[in-house]
Amino acid sequence: MVRQEVEAWGQQHGALPFLLEKPGRTRQEPPRRWHGQSVVRRVPVADADGRLDVAERRLLVVHSSQFASQTAVAYAAAQAKEAERIAEHVQHVEARWFAGAADAEEAIADYAGRGQGRRGRTPHPWRYHALHSRVEAVSVPKKRTRRGRPSQTEVPQVEVCYRLVVHREALVPSEDAYGWTVLATTLQPEVCTDAERLQTYQDQNTTVEPGLRWIKHPAAMSPVWLEKPERIAALAMLTVVGLLGYAVIQRQVRLYLRQHDRHIPGHKGPTAMPTAAVVFALFAPVTLVHFAVDNAPILQVHGIQDYHRIVCEAVGIDHAWYQGAAAEQNSLVSTTPP
Repeated sequence: MVRQEVEAWGQQHGALPFLLEKPGRTRQEPPRRWHGQSVVRRVPVADADGRLDVAERRLLVVHSSQFASQTAVAYAAAQAKEAERIAEHVQHVEARWFAGAADAEEAIADYAGRGQGRRGRTPHPWRYHALHSRVEAVSVPKKRTRRGRPSQTEVPQVEVCYRLVVHREALVPSEDAYGWTVLATTLQPEVCTDAERLQTYQDQNTTVEPGLRWIKHPAAMSPVWLEKPERIAALAMLTVVGLLGYAVIQRQVRLYLRQHDRHIPGHKGPTAMPTAAVVFALFAPVTLVHFAVDNAPILQVHGIQDYHRIVCEAVGIDHAWYQGAAAEQNSLVSTTPP
C-alpha cells in the first residue's frame, strides 16, 4: 500500500527533478532518463526481536522513460492476448438462453464471482478489460405442441426468452501510469543524494536484486497464497536464499568464461555473459541412467557436451558426475548429483 501511495504521489506532481541520463542501447533508441524525488513516510518496521513499530523511512520515487516505454509495449501485447480470450468468453456467454430474467441476473453474478455460495476474495479474471453485462429480452417463436403443418388461420405464438449482452471496454491507463519505481533507504539525503542512491541501485550486478526480474513472471513462479505474516516472511527468506544461489552461479560462470576467454551457447549464439537461466537450460538434455548388470550397478550419462564441463569447472562441480560409466564412478550411484 505504501508503494502505491507513493507512486500516486509522483504521478500527481508531474515533472520531478532530473536524476540520471544514459545513452540508448542502440543508435535508434533515445537517451534513457530518470526523474525522481525523495519523500518521507511512516511505515511499519520490525526490530531484531521481531517487534513491530512505526518509523520514518526515506522513499525515492523514480520515473524511468525506458521502463515506461517497455511497460506500455508489454501492456498493449498483454491486452491483445486477453482480447482473444474475452472474445471466446463473450461468444459462450451470449449463446446461453434463460427462461427468466432472474436466472439471467444470477448468471451475471456468477460470471462476476458474486454468485451464491462464493467465499473469499472476488476473482478478477480480466486485467486489461472491463466487461459490462445486461439482460436482454427476446421474443422467439414458441415451439408447437401439435405435429404437422399449421393452418392458415392459426396465430403464431411467441415466448419471451432472456440472454446476456456483454459490452467490452479496453482499459487504457494514463501515460503517467507507466515507468515508476520506489526505492527505500535508511540513508539521509546529506549522506547519499537521490542521484547517488539511484546510481548505486543500478550498479548492482552480482546481488540478489537482479534475480527478482524473472520471478515476477507467472511462468517463473506459481502464485502462493499465504495469510500469516510469519509464513510470508519465511517464503520471502527462502526466495532470497534461492536467488542468492542463482546469482552466485551466474557470477561464477561469467567470471570463469571471462578469465579463460571461453564461450557457451546462449539464446543468440555463443556468449560469455550467460544468465543462470541459460546455464540451467543447457543441462536440460543431460540424463543420468542407473541400471544393474549381474548385480553390478552401472551409471551412464547421455547428452554431455564440452560446454557442460566448462560450467562444472566454473562452479566447482566434480567432473566425475558426468564422466560416463567408468568403473571408478560406480560408487556414486547411491548419491544424488548436483
